Amino acid sequence: MKIAPYDSVEPEPVKDATDVTIRWLITKKDGAPNFAMRIFEVGPGGGNQLHTHAWEHEVFIIEGEGYLGTPDEQIPFKAGHFVFVEPNKVHQFRNTGDKPMKFLCMIPNQ
Repeated sequence: MKIAPYDSVEPEPVKDATDVTIRWLITKKDGAPNFAMRIFEVGPGGGNQLHTHAWEHEVFIIEGEGYLGTPDEQIPFKAGHFVFVEPNKVHQFRNTGDKPMKFLCMIPNQ
């Protein structure tokens, strides 16, 4: 088992993103056989580019507001919302607020 404050894990910059960091909270290294848990922190106006991959995302917005972008729309969200992104769907996350946005994201272990 593992219990720790999230900020005891060092943040890493996210490639191809503006003002976004990731902290890998739970991974295979911790003995988790199926899923990884990450927390993203996105500065005001920051976010990642449209992208896709073969795995799903389960996301919970902890703080802030923004949108889930697709090639066709921008779907707004705020703290307390959850988001499901299906495998192979083109998507991006953007912070539209004036404060940092934080969200948990769970994915299958790679």
